[in-house]
Amino acid sequence: QVQLVESGGGLVQAGDSLRLSCAASGRTFSSRNMGWFRQAPGKEREFVAAITWSGRTVYADSVKGRFTISRDNAKNTVLLQMNSLKPEDTAVYFCAADRGLYRNSDLVRANDYGYWGQGTQVTVSS
Repeated sequence: QVQLVESGGGLVQAGDSLRLSCAASGRTFSSRNMGWFRQAPGKEREFVAAITWSGRTVYADSVKGRFTISRDNAKNTVLLQMNSLKPEDTAVYFCAADRGLYRNSDLVRANDYGYWGQGTQVTVSS
């Protein structure tokens, strides 16, 4: 079982930066792909970024070049550094862990993830 707790959200202005953190429980963190998704009001949950157990990263086109995902296996933590924030980045951001270990997952599909955090609100004002 994996428990995920996000932190770092808040209210910022357009152009500002935020860093989201996701702390994971358990001993299998380093073996799992990790992802960030977001959901804006009235919209479906969408993929933001992912990092595989081996360190490969994938980004949504909408955040490429602005967001950076990283992981610290010693601290069971995955980070999402968000720069040059835009009002359209406003959403609840969710951390997710792959349902399996060492999987060659699609990474962008929510169904590949079996564990989710409670979410953290990010609001970007114009």
